[in-house]
Amino acid sequence: MDMTSTIIFIIAAFSLGGIILMQRNNIPASMRRGLALTAIVFIAFAFFLIVYSLTTMGS
Repeated sequence: MDMTSTIIFIIAAFSLGGIILMQRNNIPASMRRGLALTAIVFIAFAFFLIVYSLTTMGS
């Protein structure tokens, strides 16, 4: 199984979360909540992908 797309998604999700945390004062208030929720969903899915890849590594 090719893990390239999964690794790219994991890096992108954590990068999005980091950018939102670092630039939270520059993001307009109307967009802040939506971006934060989107980043949380992406990061949670990235954690799921990490755990899933670790559990299926042996098979």
